[in-house]
Amino acid sequence: MSKLYFITGNKEKLEEAKAIIPHLEGLKVDLPEIQELNPEKIIRAKLAEARKKYRRTFFVEDTSLYIKCLNGMPGPLIKWFMDALGNKGIYDLVSKYSDNRAIAKTVVGYSNGKEIRIFEGEVKGIIVNPGKINAFGWDAIFQPEGSTVTFAEMSKNEKNKISMRRNALLKLQEYLGHHGHQ
Repeated sequence: MSKLYFITGNKEKLEEAKAIIPHLEGLKVDLPEIQELNPEKIIRAKLAEARKKYRRTFFVEDTSLYIKCLNGMPGPLIKWFMDALGNKGIYDLVSKYSDNRAIAKTVVGYSNGKEIRIFEGEVKGIIVNPGKINAFGWDAIFQPEGSTVTFAEMSKNEKNKISMRRNALLKLQEYLGHHGHQ
């Protein structure tokens, strides 16, 4: 089997992915990311860019945060909301509404040079007041359904047992296993 590469410039995402699929390798590359509300379009554009440069078996991913009271925003634009508002600003905005429900979603795009496959994972939860200041992304404000703590307050192992990234990567891993890639 050829090696499986995760193309990402984000070391935290790579660590989480390696905890789920230990044999993968990281390719530290920041691919251009189109600004789009449809995460599958973002993934397909990333895959097209990566396929221009690499003839390997690899995957890319995009993680979004859909907030109910904001009609699903910011979705894939969460990076820009974080840059502009930060965790506290997003919480302050959401706290003005009675509905603080959210969905965290990861979309993974896989390519082996011949085919492209898309896998999704999601976790429902709520937006809460940030407890930890130095958390990974918006982990400090996202509390998964059925939990009393945010992703930031969980150990990495606890988060990796329930995360949207895990859900998407397990689907990728299952696909690879069924198609003789492992």
